[in-house]
Amino acid sequence: MATSRTLQYRSLYWPSAIVLGAAALLYSAARLPLVADYGHFSLLGLLGALVANSTGAGGGVVFIPAFHQLGLDADAAVATSFAIQSFGMTAGAVAWWRYARRDRLGAHEGIWRPLLPSVGYTLAGTLPGLLLGRILPSPSELHALFALFSVMLGSVILLMSFRAIPDQPRQRLTPRWNMALIMLGLVGGVITAWLSVGIGELLVIVLMLLRCHSATAVAAGVIVSALTVWVAMILNLTQGAPIQWPIVLFAGPAAVLGGLLARHLATVMSPLQLKRFFACWILFVGLLG
Repeated sequence: MATSRTLQYRSLYWPSAIVLGAAALLYSAARLPLVADYGHFSLLGLLGALVANSTGAGGGVVFIPAFHQLGLDADAAVATSFAIQSFGMTAGAVAWWRYARRDRLGAHEGIWRPLLPSVGYTLAGTLPGLLLGRILPSPSELHALFALFSVMLGSVILLMSFRAIPDQPRQRLTPRWNMALIMLGLVGGVITAWLSVGIGELLVIVLMLLRCHSATAVAAGVIVSALTVWVAMILNLTQGAPIQWPIVLFAGPAAVLGGLLARHLATVMSPLQLKRFFACWILFVGLLG
């Protein structure tokens, strides 16, 4: 036990060194105009990726409200959010995938069996939904409706976490639920195209309600979100979307660090703590929206 804890703490040494080195570099370069104008976005990228990859909800829930406060128009905010997430969610997806492959105890208990099916079936609907969302006009009240939906679902998950009988993690998804995940991906893909967030949060919620292990649900949400934002980024680059590259320059690398650290944060918590953390987070996002 002591050895495993020592190894876990050692795995945090190099990310901590990167944080300190980056802080020193930014401090020494603070007089440069570009750093002075955009350096603070590094903190936004770090915090956004840290929360996004420890809950599976996606970084848009942090970036979009911040960009709206800065006065960016909707197209620039969504395009820039996708660009930052392509850094952070990719790092988080790799970290979660490596953890799932190395977790022998979880593999023995079968908690990771739903991971690949849930990712595959959800993506089968998400990618067409993403394309459809770029064709359909975005409803003006969509953000408010999604905030209300987040409050309702967060409340349900939080209440379910206080049930007297502990959940038994689901090890397999039935064909009926596989088809439901395709439809979920279709709807979530459309919403993600409009808001740069949606499918990760929806997938985590559904998998938790299906009694999948909390870590499996979050890992699936992060991986699906990562692949989705990369497809969105390719579309944005080919169509000349108004990405704010100076913001991405500082927020993107910091988001990589947040994505790597997030897995450690999530796996330190118990499944019950992780479920409550996720529920409280989406409640906060819904109320903030």
